[in-house]
Amino acid sequence: MAEHSHGHTPAAWTGVIIAFLGFSVAGAFVIAAKPAGFWAGMALVLLGPIVGGVMRTMGLGSHNEPLARTPATTRSAEEESRAHVGA
Repeated sequence: MAEHSHGHTPAAWTGVIIAFLGFSVAGAFVIAAKPAGFWAGMALVLLGPIVGGVMRTMGLGSHNEPLARTPATTRSAEEESRAHVGA
């Protein structure tokens, strides 16, 4: 999974951070019983994926390139079962 670098882009990090801040703001205002602050936090939650998507279209997201298959990762199911039986 690490070789895919899933989510390790500026667009992903920015979107998640904005959404996290939105959840934090909304949670704080729920405790304080202030509905306007809660909805402001929820607006931030919705803003996170939008900002992340815009950043991705600007080229700061992941590039969907196919992974190169190495001989170590192209073992057949039969070879996999033999490897587990021998272990």
